[in-house]
Formats: sequence, structure tokens, C-alpha cells
Amino acid sequence: MSYGLQAVIAVEETLHVVSRDLAAARPASVGQGLALVPMTYALFDAVADGSGVGASGFRRLTGGFEQTLARWSEAGPVAYVESEYFGGVGEQRAVVWEGGAVVLGPLHVDEGEPFASAGSPVSQALRRLGAVACAGRDEFSAVGLDRHRHTEAWIA
Repeated sequence: MSYGLQAVIAVEETLHVVSRDLAAARPASVGQGLALVPMTYALFDAVADGSGVGASGFRRLTGGFEQTLARWSEAGPVAYVESEYFGGVGEQRAVVWEGGAVVLGPLHVDEGEPFASAGSPVSQALRRLGAVACAGRDEFSAVGLDRHRHTEAWIA
């Protein structure tokens, strides 16, 4: 089985406000007061500015959209995450902006690499946004990012 997520994540109220002028941005609630905007193909096409992939090495995060996320973070911390798995093997990337600047990452764990003692890149980003692990579940599971297996399913 596969799992794939490419998304912007922030406090729900903040994400609704900052993304409202971007028609392709469709926020979806997750747990613990957070929401995500899936990086769908429509959103990617809307934010791609021809500058190519940003310096942080994410597959769907363009350089121009990195600047947008930095601006959005003036209203509160904003994370961009990517997670790709197939048969339990895969990789994660995460970066968090706050106050217009990168404050965490970019973090990356490649296929076959163990997570840092601080947790997976996505869990570290969620923690920076205020998520809390609970009852044997990391932040990733605690906020419900395991509810859907594919990015597009968040807005289906």
C-alpha cells in the first residue's frame, strides 16, 4: 500500500485567512486545531511561477510558493510537508516558517534512514505548530494525518 501527502499545515483559523485569495487552496481540518491545504495539481499550477523547485528539495514546493508561505507565516507559523511511502518504506520532508523566516528545517529523512530522536520531520513540524503526541501516538497520528492515504483525498 502507498501513502502520499504534500500539504501546507497551520492553525486552522490562520490557514483559512491567509489562503482565502488563492482559489485552488482548499483547507481541510485535521486534529488539534490544525488544518491543511493539500498541494493538489490545481494548487501547484496556481502557485508555480516558473522558478522551478525551491532550494529545499521538495518535489512540489516551488521557489515562488516558498515566498508566499514566508508571507503567510507573518500571521502565524506555517509548515510545508511531504511524505511518500510504499510498503512501509519511504521518505519525509518538512519545513516551517514563522514571522517570514524559516524556523525549522528543511528536514529530510530518506528511504532507509532512521528518524532523529526528535521524531520524523513531519512530527517535528507539527510539534512546532503546537501539536502534541498522545497515548503512544506521534504528532503525525495524533492530528490524524493517517486518515487519508493520498493528498487529493483530503478534499474529495
